[in-house]
Amino acid sequence: MRVDAVLIAGPTASGKSAAALALAQSVGGAIINADSMQVYRELRVLTARPTPDAEALVPHFLYGHVRASERYSAGRYQDEAAHALRDVRARGLLPIFVGGTGLYFGVLTEGLSPIPPVPAAVRADVRRRFETLGRDAFFAELAQRDETTAARLRPSDTQRVLRAADVLEATGRPLSAWQESSGDAVLRDYRLARFVVSPPREVLLKRIDARLEAMVEQGALDEVRALSGLDPSLPAARALGVPELERHIAGEVSLPETIKQIRVATRQYAKRQQTWFRNRMKDWKWLEDAGISNLITQKT
Repeated sequence: MRVDAVLIAGPTASGKSAAALALAQSVGGAIINADSMQVYRELRVLTARPTPDAEALVPHFLYGHVRASERYSAGRYQDEAAHALRDVRARGLLPIFVGGTGLYFGVLTEGLSPIPPVPAAVRADVRRRFETLGRDAFFAELAQRDETTAARLRPSDTQRVLRAADVLEATGRPLSAWQESSGDAVLRDYRLARFVVSPPREVLLKRIDARLEAMVEQGALDEVRALSGLDPSLPAARALGVPELERHIAGEVSLPETIKQIRVATRQYAKRQQTWFRNRMKDWKWLEDAGISNLITQKT
């Protein structure tokens, strides 16, 4: 069966980007980013964004086009992904979406809840209450008011906890209720080939370790130094490796210990990604090896 678009999801360091590039070269495709951190211009190394050489081989969209000082949202991604999709199809190329952000794949295939913007004053009030109550008490309060959303979150996931509280305060309606309704999916009515690249655990852990070593060698420290003064509440400031390397640069932690901390954080993140994929992408084609022959065989 001929398809209109290909989706390739997978945890960090799974090899999905290389698979997407090989597929795009083979079938005449263009790659559209579906990773929430690879949109940031200043974080090429730390987010393992495609290299300039890779980007020169086939068209790439939605990579490195957002300043780290901006708050990028799923709503903005929805608009930009739809625009990129139209551009790719106008060129006569096959759209290949690749990334590790489950929410973005949901935007593509299921649509996005039409949540109104949260006023700045509400956001400020919510954050003041968070600071006053502390993380655990704030989360307990949220759980009393929006039990369904809280059940999906961890107290340590501050960004999402605050987002749930923002929506509740701004709209008077729990985030879980908003999420039950969604707008049109970007890929509505498209014939899709959908893959999850999921290497065996021991293979993935080795790749994570190798990637981390390469990042340090390729200038991850310089990237973090360039972010000096960035608002710590911004998404880019919480990218994997940024907080840990900031502490090292400040002289608080040795480099070997910093690398160890990033390794642990990255492994935990990959585990959370895989849990999301298992829960939300059960009907996708799962591949341990994302070799080009596997992708082409399953795509057609």
